[in-house]
Amino acid sequence: MYGFKIVDKLQKIDEDIQRSQLNYTKKRVLVSKEFTFDAAHHLHDYEGKCKNLHGHTYKVIFGLSGYTDSRGLMIDFGDMKEIWKNEIEIHLDHRYLNETLPPMNTTAENMVVWIYEKMAEALSMKDYQGARVEFVRLYETPTSYAEARREWMESE
Repeated sequence: MYGFKIVDKLQKIDEDIQRSQLNYTKKRVLVSKEFTFDAAHHLHDYEGKCKNLHGHTYKVIFGLSGYTDSRGLMIDFGDMKEIWKNEIEIHLDHRYLNETLPPMNTTAENMVVWIYEKMAEALSMKDYQGARVEFVRLYETPTSYAEARREWMESE
């Protein structure tokens, strides 16, 4: 009636599928995960509304690439979340960014580079199958974002 069915038999490793079949590709793949945080800031040397203390609900999107391991995983989404929570979000969520970030004007442009660097540093500390940050996109509002890309960070 609805076009679905319960599986007849749950697939078992080493019986229905061999471990050597788990990894389908040797090519680089990209995985992406997004997070949100709430924070307050103000801009220096700026004439406009943002010179006053105000807040945003920011959205961060990470694009990480690498090679899959024998199971077909490049990085577990849970590991990405752990890096976010322990290495990056603690400096951002429900914080006054002018106080918790390194000395900088807390523009989306400056912040996205800092976030990129923190993720890249965290990835370099563990072996994630050649994982690297391809891009970080930081939304300050639902329609306005800044982006840092690997080719820009490594070549300039």
